[in-house]
Amino acid sequence: MMKQHFMMFAAYNQWANGRIYDAAANLTEEELDRDVGAFFGSTLGTLNHLLAVDRVWMKRFTGEGDAPANTAAILHRALPGLRLAREAEDNRIVEWLTAMSEKALTGRFSYLTLPDMRTVSQRLAPALSHFFNHQTHHRGQAHMCLTVLGRPSVPLDLTLFQRSEEGRAYA
Repeated sequence: MMKQHFMMFAAYNQWANGRIYDAAANLTEEELDRDVGAFFGSTLGTLNHLLAVDRVWMKRFTGEGDAPANTAAILHRALPGLRLAREAEDNRIVEWLTAMSEKALTGRFSYLTLPDMRTVSQRLAPALSHFFNHQTHHRGQAHMCLTVLGRPSVPLDLTLFQRSEEGRAYA
């Protein structure tokens, strides 16, 4: 049952990211880069942070893939390239969880923290809860960036996803 829960969040994450990127595609380059007071400054900074941190966590979870040393790294300066990388990472998350057993979710894993490189060991399920909660938190900041820039609201509610074609399996 825990696997179904995390699969829902992986699918929701993919759906919500698509909606945010669709809205961001209507911004000019100047607007994408404009510091609007979000934690990572701009829409582009916020979306890059989300991808950077997802890569850090996926490297921790799987031991594979590229992970930046800095969670504020700008991985892509242009939205099209960033979107392709985001879509690939979202697919990677879904595929990894799909292949995982229910029992594996009850296990532990160890990783090095950034930037102080301490070794931490913790249970996987609570770390996955943090992983998806972090995405929702910063997607909310990306939403705020769009609002400050005068763009229409992008509904991102989990219940809206669950009522969508993509989310009905999880409702």
